[in-house]
Amino acid sequence: MIPQFYLLTPPITDVMAFRAKLEPVLATGAVAVLRAVFAAGNDTELKGPASALCRLVQEAGAAMLIDMPADARLVARLGIDGVHVAGPGPRLDEAVEALKPDRIVGIGGLKARHDAMEAGERDIDYVMFGEPRPDGTLPAFSQTVERAEWWASIFTVPCVAYAPDLDGVEALALTGAEFIALGPWLFEAEDPAALLAEARRRVKERSLRPAGT
Repeated sequence: MIPQFYLLTPPITDVMAFRAKLEPVLATGAVAVLRAVFAAGNDTELKGPASALCRLVQEAGAAMLIDMPADARLVARLGIDGVHVAGPGPRLDEAVEALKPDRIVGIGGLKARHDAMEAGERDIDYVMFGEPRPDGTLPAFSQTVERAEWWASIFTVPCVAYAPDLDGVEALALTGAEFIALGPWLFEAEDPAALLAEARRRVKERSLRPAGT
């Protein structure tokens, strides 16, 4: 199995400027999911930027997710494909109730295996391991690899594993995770599209290589 790419954006303050950077990335055809993070302070401020980006992403054949807004119903009203929820609890319950089965609901911020297993029992579409914490720090990459291998070997709910850099992509390609997440570091590169193309090349090479080589 060759994993697909899930992109996590930096906080977007200027949609038009970010759109110019995103278009070549989408044109690679390598993006399955884009999780767009907006600098908007509330749902009202979110509407315009999210709508402007959503059509571009969907026309490229990718799904667009946003972080869980204050009102989950906003997602359907804007035609966005789904949400990402940061951690278990009432917000996950609200997302599932409001958006399933028509929209995607995924979860990250899972600090323990138990949290992941409990979340996986809900009607969700993925669990995510290794994503940046609210303060920007990352869990140990070895832990992300271990969690992704554990989850992919046992559970049917898809797994998204976060790569902290290009080298991390290769290690995650061997875990069995259905998606590899590339974060804001991709968009900080001089040529994000070229970097994504290189990540795709490495994933294909590593995924198709015989075990043990």
